[in-house]
Amino acid sequence: MVTRSVDFGAFGLAAATLGGAAGEPVVIIGAQCNRGMAIVGRADAPANSVKTLKGKKIGILPGSTQEVVFLDRLKQEGMTIKDVQSVRLSFSEMPTAMERGDIDAYVGAEPGPSISVGRGVGKVIEFPYNTPTGSVNMVMTTHAETVKAKPELIKVFLEIHRKATEYAMSNRAAFIEMSSAKLGIPAKVVEVAAPNVELTWKIDEDWTTRAKYYGAQMLDKKQIRQLPNYATFIDTTFIQQVAATK
Repeated sequence: MVTRSVDFGAFGLAAATLGGAAGEPVVIIGAQCNRGMAIVGRADAPANSVKTLKGKKIGILPGSTQEVVFLDRLKQEGMTIKDVQSVRLSFSEMPTAMERGDIDAYVGAEPGPSISVGRGVGKVIEFPYNTPTGSVNMVMTTHAETVKAKPELIKVFLEIHRKATEYAMSNRAAFIEMSSAKLGIPAKVVEVAAPNVELTWKIDEDWTTRAKYYGAQMLDKKQIRQLPNYATFIDTTFIQQVAATK
């Protein structure tokens, strides 16, 4: 069960949906970031599209948003997962595995793709945002009890989140400096990754539609046994209030 040692948390949409589908009292109250994904191939290989990955060893993290998106991309190209050799890897393992020559490509999350590109080992084959899931990625969540008991706290939190997000997106130098300092990632890597990371706070109708589509894909692929109750799982009340203020 979800405990309340903290009132708020940032999770991947996959983790949040998994919890909601399992009946955990997790509620999405805002977005945290979009984008952040990339299909990366070896820099010295001719592969330059999803179709050219046929028969290749592809690093994939099962159960991740990236897996769902990649399966959708394969389907769009008339392919299935059987057309590639899937290699189970965590995101942190992917750049190293490519350097060793263990895999031909991977479906990764930043800063992995930018590490591979920065080292001259990898190249971005595609930013896979043209599926119905789009670029949705990370979300801000809270406990269902917090929604009932602390609505004003949620609003204050989202107002702070909005200000921080808008500042970071309009001050790239500060974003790069802070990301490097807090995450221990070289500034040059963050500079490469930054254009592929969209910090955000908004949840609109289009975002919600994409999130629900993503949940349906998780269900179809048996990553979850049932869909979350979207009537309570995604609560746009507070983000609408914040959006209405200047």
